[in-house]
Amino acid sequence: MYQTEESPTPKNVLPTMYDLPSEHPEDSGLPDLFHLWQSRGLEYTFKPSNYPSDRVFVASDLNLYFDVNHTQWYKRPDWFGVVGVDRLYQQQELRKSYVIWQEEVSPFVVVELVSPGTENEDLGQTVRGVAQPPTKWQVYEEILRVPYYIVFDGATNNLRAFVLAGDRYQELILTQPRVWMPEIELGLGIWQGAFEGLERSWLRWYDASGCWIPTTAELAQQQAELAQQQAEQQRQEKELAQQQAEQQRQRAERLAERLRTMGIDPDEL
Repeated sequence: MYQTEESPTPKNVLPTMYDLPSEHPEDSGLPDLFHLWQSRGLEYTFKPSNYPSDRVFVASDLNLYFDVNHTQWYKRPDWFGVVGVDRLYQQQELRKSYVIWQEEVSPFVVVELVSPGTENEDLGQTVRGVAQPPTKWQVYEEILRVPYYIVFDGATNNLRAFVLAGDRYQELILTQPRVWMPEIELGLGIWQGAFEGLERSWLRWYDASGCWIPTTAELAQQQAELAQQQAEQQRQEKELAQQQAEQQRQRAERLAERLRTMGIDPDEL
């Protein structure tokens, strides 16, 4: 019996995650601490309630390869989240990069954190020549068609949000610094508080009731506080039971004493 070769598809003829690096060889790929911590905070609180945790993938500063005709072209979002894709590559290992023709699922939301000199690029105000790679804006809007694109300036706490409406991004008019995304039952907003020991404004995910999604550390602290409260309640209940038992003992002794004064032996009752 003759064996036929498998028909060529992007998955079996183009470079894979193993062939495409996570960063440019000439670039350190190391963000500043704000980028690092902010991305970490987004990761910790990105928990769509309508997707199981093993079908959610998030990444920061990871190369995103988007064009099957130019396999070396990539963008490196400060942070992005994908839903409906396995958390692990082929359900077994960590990703070295995100290769769209292998994954076949585009990011649902991309967050860019404005740095000095990157604002024009982040907001689609740069122009590229015909033979040059497309801009971030073009990739997110026209090629990957990412539903939500968020741009946050950590220096001014300015939050801008764009939603894909038809073929183009439309900027949302924010009456407060929050963006609700009904498709994943999550919202993204500016939260003032301490994260990693630093008090400032941070981007953070919140749920349908408007409550901020707790981080792993906050969950552990809440559980510890709950356990402490339960232990204190048990201690108080035990102490109350001991007090009630002592009161009953004292009443029994007083009753026995009265019986004795009446010439009655309480032990014979």
